[in-house]
Amino acid sequence: MGKVDFKPGNMLYPLPAVLISTSDGEGCDNLFTVAWTGTVCTNPPMVSISVRPERYSYELLKKTGEFVINLTTKDLVYATDYCGVVSGRDVDKWEKMHLTKVPGTQVNVPYIKESPVNIECRVRKVEALGSHDMFLADVVAVHCDETYMDEQEKFHLDKANPLVYSHGFYYETGKQLGKFGFSIQKKK
Repeated sequence: MGKVDFKPGNMLYPLPAVLISTSDGEGCDNLFTVAWTGTVCTNPPMVSISVRPERYSYELLKKTGEFVINLTTKDLVYATDYCGVVSGRDVDKWEKMHLTKVPGTQVNVPYIKESPVNIECRVRKVEALGSHDMFLADVVAVHCDETYMDEQEKFHLDKANPLVYSHGFYYETGKQLGKFGFSIQKKK
């Protein structure tokens, strides 16, 4: 089996498809879709999102320095796509997608009730990188839907089947193939 060479580019797929909530701090809230997001650090907990400067929410992010990452599921796939292709300059995406705002507990940005996980973030640094600017942020609060909690208070995001994005398509996850350390675990 041979390999096909491509020009250098981002081939790190799949990526989480998330909805980012933003606010101007004065009651104008917006949602937009991001696939350029990731974990940066465990302690302190930090994440990043990369956003094109021409996006409507870019200025909201710069103004308030706060946002919420809302994980998405099969039930949110339509809203996830819609919020990525329609501008908040033109439409109230919260209302149009029938999503419920819940006030953030540590940031002045609402999160999506219908999302299984909401990660409240405060921007630490903005790094201009080219087509996108990276917003490096501290995680200041996390909210998890109790639907996915078991009796031992363990959270099971896998049961929510989170969305991922790969080369223009959305997919749901959910089939476990192993767990951390299974390759060296002693057989019983």
